[in-house]
Amino acid sequence: MSKTILIVDDSASVRQVVGITLRGAGYQVIEAADGKDALSKLDGQKINLIISDVNMPNMDGISLVKAVKVNPSYKFTPILMLTTESQESKKAEGKAAGAKAWLVKPFQPPTLLSAVTKLA
Repeated sequence: MSKTILIVDDSASVRQVVGITLRGAGYQVIEAADGKDALSKLDGQKINLIISDVNMPNMDGISLVKAVKVNPSYKFTPILMLTTESQESKKAEGKAAGAKAWLVKPFQPPTLLSAVTKLA
């Protein structure tokens, strides 16, 4: 059975590129447009990894990480932040919230897959 990854990004093109990369490597992919949409998809099914942007409408990535970490079903699910944010202060904020890794856009698919393999 393949692992399931939730991609959370308000950019449909980013979700598409990440999705193609992950599906090509054999992963199941669920997509969400923002943090609120992502939370609605955390409905008890097994999610092996969440990949989330930071800057999104309705609920940003850091708030999403905090919300996931208080959900008993998903508090141990690793979260990879995939974002244009590269400031150390943002990375520290993400890590403090519970994010396991940080990847800056634009990314190379092999780099993404390497991080996903380590986390999922």
